[in-house]
Amino acid sequence: MKLRSSLPVALVALTLAVTGCTNAASETAPASKSTATSAEAAKKDADAAALLPADVADAGVITFASDASYAPFEYFDADNKTMIGLDIELTDAVAQTLGVEAEHVNAGFDTILPGLAAGKYDAGASAFSVTEERLAAVDFVPYVQMGSGLAVAEGNPQGLTLDDPTTLCGHTVTAQKGSIQGIETLPKLSSECEDANLDAIRIQLYPSQNQANLALTSGRADAVMADSGPLAYEGQQSNGAFELAEGTDYDPVPLGLALPNDSELGEALAAAMAVLVENGTLATLFEKWDLPASGLPESTDLVK
Repeated sequence: MKLRSSLPVALVALTLAVTGCTNAASETAPASKSTATSAEAAKKDADAAALLPADVADAGVITFASDASYAPFEYFDADNKTMIGLDIELTDAVAQTLGVEAEHVNAGFDTILPGLAAGKYDAGASAFSVTEERLAAVDFVPYVQMGSGLAVAEGNPQGLTLDDPTTLCGHTVTAQKGSIQGIETLPKLSSECEDANLDAIRIQLYPSQNQANLALTSGRADAVMADSGPLAYEGQQSNGAFELAEGTDYDPVPLGLALPNDSELGEALAAAMAVLVENGTLATLFEKWDLPASGLPESTDLVK
């Protein structure tokens, strides 16, 4: 959903507690989708399962942390309790391919990577961008290729676009705390504004993506920056409150499942992801959750 600069070192140092379920998803709740999942068709793959660490195989569970405020990757269903979305179904399918169960934990986005370092979760599934800085603290199994997008009021009355980032100078732009857009991209673009003797971007960061979107729809911000796929999806679900600005994705990168550096689980997750690409499960999930096929990963090899 999300790039960073010197994030991992700072993240490991954080001691923020994992957040519990909130009512954030109700602020801009997307339409519910069937909870019948493509994971139900996933079958155990003996070769992939053989790569599981013995303790995980014995426990029969892999714990995945996600921030349930980022539709269509992960968000709460109409009951405000059940997490649904691409990441939820995908990790269910990954677990079933390995012959175990997936346990899903809702956590604040900027607490997930520290939680991995502290051993609270086995992996993070929350549209994490794969960056060199993050690789200092975590490894990744890629499953999406995506860049940043910009959400604006319907019709884009202020003409804001990432094709010409100077259009953002002097405007208030929101992003989610811990996201690459909030930590790296917006500060970089704001600095470029100042270098060009233009007004800096007024950056507002919020704990959840829903809160960042709400700042736009309530008139407290001029735009929201996040991964293009979720912004397009959320705009379609907003009943005309906002839309994805026209233009190409800014700085496309892989998104991946995160796990601690040198985790013994890494090769197993990568092997399971490769199976799901080969058998078409990942493409089916992309179609269900309105992500373009062009976003399918170039490789699912473990990135260290």
